[in-house]
Amino acid sequence: MAEYNPVLNAPEGANKKKRIIGRGSSSGRGTTAGRGNKGQQSRSGGKTYIGFEGGQMPLYRRLAQKGFSNYPYKKDYVCLNVSDLDAKYAEGETVDRKTLYAKGMLKSDASFIKILGDGSITKKLTVNVDKMSASAKEKIEKAGGNVTTKEPLKENKVQPVKKAAGKAEKKDHVPSAKKTAKKAEEKK
Repeated sequence: MAEYNPVLNAPEGANKKKRIIGRGSSSGRGTTAGRGNKGQQSRSGGKTYIGFEGGQMPLYRRLAQKGFSNYPYKKDYVCLNVSDLDAKYAEGETVDRKTLYAKGMLKSDASFIKILGDGSITKKLTVNVDKMSASAKEKIEKAGGNVTTKEPLKENKVQPVKKAAGKAEKKDHVPSAKKTAKKAEEKK
């Protein structure tokens, strides 16, 4: 054990001497111990937080915060065109999250997928995705394919606004100029 073994020595530079600071001026790192002179950084426990501006009102508090932010609830969709499906898939294949990931069209398995109607499709495909545009659905079904989506298609048709029954009754109670004139005549 006490014998010297040259094989088990650590390589040069692996073991470094611990830097001792603040142990007097003769140590070479005494007095301010490498922290400079005075101020917040020279004190123990003198830390700041992200966005700290030296006591000035920080930017994230200066900016007005008003209203609702949808950021925590937003869904990021990977948008693919019908022409992309036509290029990558063979006749009769199924288009879903797993096959899109396997063919390299999705970077992660967890993203939402939307198919858009740009381009044309000639192959009969079974498509099962989260969302799809109306034009894409029309083109896939025209080529003989089947479409299933998790979210229903939104149609851009404007529907007439129905008036509530309660509001119509309230309008009858508001006297018009003709009604007030009739009531005035009846009183005479």
